[in-house]
Amino acid sequence: MPPRPGLIYSALRDNAGPTFKTVSELATSPGMRDCLHWFTRERQWISDRHLQLCRVPAPTFFEQRRAEWMANEFKSLGCDAKLDRAGNVLATLNANSDGPYLALTAHLDTVLSPRREDEITLTQDGRMHGPGVSDNGAGLAALLAIASAIKSKPEIEERLSNILFVANVGEEGEGNLSGMRYLCRQSPQAPKIQAFLVLDGPNVDHITTRALASRRYEIIFTGPGGHSWSDYGIANPVHALARAVTIFSEQQAINQSSPRSSYNFGVMEGGTSINSIPAEARAKIDLRSESGSKLEELVHLLAACVERALDVENERAVGRANGTGRVAAKIRELGSRPGGELPEDSAFLKSLRAVDGYLGIRAQVDCASTDANIPLSLGLPAMSIGAGGIGGGAHTPAEWFHPEGRHIGLQRIVLTLALAATGL
Repeated sequence: MPPRPGLIYSALRDNAGPTFKTVSELATSPGMRDCLHWFTRERQWISDRHLQLCRVPAPTFFEQRRAEWMANEFKSLGCDAKLDRAGNVLATLNANSDGPYLALTAHLDTVLSPRREDEITLTQDGRMHGPGVSDNGAGLAALLAIASAIKSKPEIEERLSNILFVANVGEEGEGNLSGMRYLCRQSPQAPKIQAFLVLDGPNVDHITTRALASRRYEIIFTGPGGHSWSDYGIANPVHALARAVTIFSEQQAINQSSPRSSYNFGVMEGGTSINSIPAEARAKIDLRSESGSKLEELVHLLAACVERALDVENERAVGRANGTGRVAAKIRELGSRPGGELPEDSAFLKSLRAVDGYLGIRAQVDCASTDANIPLSLGLPAMSIGAGGIGGGAHTPAEWFHPEGRHIGLQRIVLTLALAATGL
């Protein structure tokens, strides 16, 4: 895909990159200095918004309440905000902004969601506990904090007037990056967005510039089912499924060498009672690899293992000589995340590296599956970073977040945006 024309892309294309002196001069300029200090001065306001947004449930496919909450927050800050057809929240610092844009994004959805507001708790030391407080409550709180900080200084607002704030749907699980797909491919804003800075989680020790490709499937075995005693001997979908998982696991040992690849059978279901032969069994599997060809190998291996398990179970089965006691199988694709990579000499990456040098942040470039997969697959400059603070336990009931050092992460984002958007 050819580069999209525009002021921002031209700035990012300059491979010379900023210097430490450039970042220092930017950070200590009067307007920017006050803007960066805002994150320290208003840390309680940021934490309050963080806590409130996490108490609004947003499981994948059901993000509307949180999206509306975020849109109202942006409006209360004086931003122009709306929901697009995919359910994403799009906000600009003023209604007159018409691109080209540098998009600052964070996903709305969470793997687990609170059933009650009191499941999101705050301890005396400022630590938050509960589903989604780290992934991606940290990223969403950062969007609001950065918009508010920029709005506090008119000269900085003018300098960063073409930032597009995006709180998008469908990043987790079977959401299949639906919000980012729409934003990059179908949205009226798509031709105007020149680069993407994705905020995912809190920790600032990583910079994701390589998109980890993945494929997700559901395997379904079906059969006639029956009574565990009187129909004993007919083919059993659960047995066939278990065999398919075993065959695949035995043939595909986890390989941590290059290209690194992984697989995970994350969900298995089937049966209705202990004394009933199931009529159906299903499993969901996630396949990932840094290599596109290796990923295809895993897909073909999965199909072969399912076919082998099917044959073995039907050969083993006895009874019902007319053939009605057999099982059948199908594989259904649930999602496909494309790969891509930001060049090592990208000026966008150099801007972030220069800021990290100034702030004393040591971050490693890594490969992961994030919203950045979509723009990277389209050849657009994109990176995914943490929003500041520290956290852990993502995707578990024990998820937590602490705001220690959050202001450094937020300063990092603003300085990187300023460098990229103004071509310094």
